[in-house]
Amino acid sequence: MLKSSALTARESEAAFDDVRREYEFSDADFHVLARIAKQRTGITLADSKRNLLYGRLSRRLRALKMSSFSEYREYLDGPQGEIELERFINSISTNHTKLFREPHHFDHLRDNIAVPYAQAVRNNRAGRLRIWSAGCSSGEEPYTIAMVIKREIPDCARRDIRILATDIDTDVLTKAALGEYPVKMMEEIPEIYRGLVQPKNKDKSSDTMVMSEDLRSMIAYRRLNLMDHPWPFKGPFDAIFCRNVMIYFDAPTKSNLIERYTQLIKPGGWLYIGHSESLLGAHPGLELIGRTVYRRV
Repeated sequence: MLKSSALTARESEAAFDDVRREYEFSDADFHVLARIAKQRTGITLADSKRNLLYGRLSRRLRALKMSSFSEYREYLDGPQGEIELERFINSISTNHTKLFREPHHFDHLRDNIAVPYAQAVRNNRAGRLRIWSAGCSSGEEPYTIAMVIKREIPDCARRDIRILATDIDTDVLTKAALGEYPVKMMEEIPEIYRGLVQPKNKDKSSDTMVMSEDLRSMIAYRRLNLMDHPWPFKGPFDAIFCRNVMIYFDAPTKSNLIERYTQLIKPGGWLYIGHSESLLGAHPGLELIGRTVYRRV
């Protein structure tokens, strides 16, 4: 879903300029659209996000050649509303991420999941391995997970290893599936993993790098709204990454989501959350092991 997920303060100045330029944006417009966002995605938009919501959605008004937000609200309620709702959700989703973001999580993944699984392979005891990147954005997180696994388990293509990567934003999922990024992002990758990416052009002059087929084949990208009940899979997962997503949810939504994650993590498995997130107190099924790392007990 939302890596993510809602509107960022960095856009405030540009959004404020937009407020003064084109469309009237009434209290009713804001509250109706904020309510739709909450109902459909779980994102809570406070009054402080008013200008930012305007800045995002005014692009949709231009694209649809509309003259007012009230017209846009009517459109969402009309026959094309469900189709436009996908564009609405994509518009309010922020997708800020990078490769090896919060690297301590990937060190933990290596030491507690990838290395033990590699040992099980050597002892002919390896079973299935499942990891979920919830709110995968444009793919940097699941590709980082795949790099860590691939380095420790070179023959992972022969193993029952899969990474599920989901997001609510269809635009970023399309980008993620391509596995193509600016070559300057190579700097984010530790040296030991750089052999798993390559320039897009064989002459190595490309400004685009491509994730290897080995990495891409490990990952299944799917659109998923975390607010859906039930989710279309059962687990169990060895690990779930849900980082910098829940900061946009209110406390009841967040608590419900944590409970659902806990039920999908196998005993001894792991939950990774973002650096600015917490569980709002202790959870009987999870034990805090390290910085934003929880173990299913």
